[in-house]
Amino acid sequence: MATRTTTKKPAGPHTATSSEPEGAPSSTKRPTATAGAEGPEAKAPKPGADGTESVAGFKMRAESAVASNLRLPDTSKLRDIAEASFGVAVLAESIIGSDDRRQISPTTSYPWRANASLLITAADNSSWIGTGWFVSPRTLITAGHVVCIKGSGVPGRDGWVRRIVVIPGRNGAAAPYGSATSTSFRSVTGWTVSGNQEFDYGAIVLPTPLGNATGWYGYGNYPDAQLVGQTANISGYPGDKPSGTQWYDARRITAVGPRKVYYDTDTMGGQSGSAVYRIVNGGRFAVAVHAYGGSTANSGTRINAEVFNNITAWKA
Repeated sequence: MATRTTTKKPAGPHTATSSEPEGAPSSTKRPTATAGAEGPEAKAPKPGADGTESVAGFKMRAESAVASNLRLPDTSKLRDIAEASFGVAVLAESIIGSDDRRQISPTTSYPWRANASLLITAADNSSWIGTGWFVSPRTLITAGHVVCIKGSGVPGRDGWVRRIVVIPGRNGAAAPYGSATSTSFRSVTGWTVSGNQEFDYGAIVLPTPLGNATGWYGYGNYPDAQLVGQTANISGYPGDKPSGTQWYDARRITAVGPRKVYYDTDTMGGQSGSAVYRIVNGGRFAVAVHAYGGSTANSGTRINAEVFNNITAWKA
């Protein structure tokens, strides 16, 4: 079980904190963007001219396998981890207009294999689902509310989750890259102490380098002008679809703030923690961490300079 710790004197809401006694590494200054890695063998498919992935049957709406013996549980009855902190009716992830999502199958090519289905056990042993994405061989980025529950109102549930089973490239009952269980998590005091939605991001550190087989995303701190109107790609593991299946959608970034990115890309519960990414010169670069929904836009925590530095410091 992870040991719960907090930082006694945070220097600000982006102060890194850890589920482990030694705390998270300190952040350092880095370049604006860090490239990902596609992993072994096949290259990523050529993206579309509009900045979307080449997914069969998918067309962005006009503006307005390797065998595995791992036995996976049926997660169709598990709820989105966001409900643990916010409740069922609050900030539900949303379909904006018609549902344009398309299933990804197979999931054994990049970038799909760099996304992971998360099976989360909270401190009170309740079970939940979410999504994470690799940024290095042993580190996945996700939402802060995936690794640390706030304001649930349920005795014994709040705080660092007990463990997370990470299943990269999951495709229903198939786990082509196996799985790993983590009890090592990262976030920032703006979320773990204050529960501020503008600081809702975190990380999962694995005991084994599964990312060497899957590859990982790049990520970047981009100015407003390089975000607004650009394509927001999202792929993850929604709870309204068959258990453990990965689904993709893409639409435009509609607005940005200092710490948030807004888009009308379709998502549903279970996709909390997914990468919101752009395709730049053929590379996949996350610009936000998907976290919330709304009636006219979904939103994620923006990868600004502070978030960028913490992600870089958490890589293992």
